[in-house]
Amino acid sequence: MNTFKRIESIDILRGLVMILMVLDHTRDYFHINAFAGNYPENLESTTGILFFTRFITHFCAPIFVLLAGISAFLYGENKTKKQLSFFLVTRGFWLIFIEITLLNFLWWFDFYFEFINLQVIWAIGVCMLILGVLIHLPKKIILGISLLILIGHNSLDGLTVSDNQPLAWLWHLLHQSGGGFTLGQTYVAFSYPVLPWIGIISLGYVIGNLFSKNRNSDFRKKILIKIGIASICLFFLLRGFNIYADINPWEFQESTIKTIISFFNVSKYPPSLAYTLITLGPAFIFLAWIERFKNKITDLFLVFGRVPFFFYVIHVGTIHLLAILGLLITGNDWHKMILNNNAFTNPEALTGYGYPLYMVYIIWLIILILLYPLCKSYMNYKAKNKDKWWLSYI
Repeated sequence: MNTFKRIESIDILRGLVMILMVLDHTRDYFHINAFAGNYPENLESTTGILFFTRFITHFCAPIFVLLAGISAFLYGENKTKKQLSFFLVTRGFWLIFIEITLLNFLWWFDFYFEFINLQVIWAIGVCMLILGVLIHLPKKIILGISLLILIGHNSLDGLTVSDNQPLAWLWHLLHQSGGGFTLGQTYVAFSYPVLPWIGIISLGYVIGNLFSKNRNSDFRKKILIKIGIASICLFFLLRGFNIYADINPWEFQESTIKTIISFFNVSKYPPSLAYTLITLGPAFIFLAWIERFKNKITDLFLVFGRVPFFFYVIHVGTIHLLAILGLLITGNDWHKMILNNNAFTNPEALTGYGYPLYMVYIIWLIILILLYPLCKSYMNYKAKNKDKWWLSYI
């Protein structure tokens, strides 16, 4: 199998998870009472379909970060370590800058930046900075560091600090979710503690070796399937016996569906070992399986998967603008969708806003239809202008 085909399988998976990502963000902005605390993980109010609408989107961030690591390896195959390191570090700073500025504006439409939420793009940026240093180590050492982080970081779950403690921001940055710091009139929140994500991107970098030009296709598929099956089995073993792998143990509930929800309700912030196993395990199997397919559906995934950063940025702005349009159409106050600190401290202002879950799915499809031609045009532009270095940053 040629190199292009192997990269296609990576882009197909990336495109698929980004489509699911849009579903999650559409639910955030359009589901009834989503802004007022109607969370899919709340066992008292959730339903099976609401929870699993959220659960299938859990695959997005870890797969996206894993594929960033694989792509870094492939990018560096024809580069020196110094060149690859320069690219990773500069792209990392670029992603952090875009998260803090453009993306925070698109998420909230708050010109005063009263709330800066450091999310997945920030995490990937920091991960690239660290990976830019790690690549100078032998791959076995990188793999060891990755596994140590992924397996061991849950041992740190009991170590918590409050915002007012010295250097609390550093621990929130690394491992404890939900914290941050105040800078003038702005609150900066670390929604994606980066330590476990560093483990995932470095794992991806090592696994990228399986997609190297000289690797046999059958060998790659065999290894990916073995890793995938082992990950899923380990998840059910650890989770089934509530062994270590997640800060929130599951419990039997008053109904079968809620017991299932409790079992699969694993921690994403930060991603627990259980969360990582059940999301990346199927991803490894999918990567092996999808190589044999080439059809209109995979072509659709490819379009989104080849322009991930462009797609991410425009989908955030599109969703937020459509949410404002929804308020206007229903005769509501569109200013409610200016999500500043007041909106977060007084969520009752948006109580009653939103639509049933089936409408969320319809709006999701509409958004994908709107964005597809833009992404395809940009994909073709990138393909025709490979000599323009700056396109690798967008």
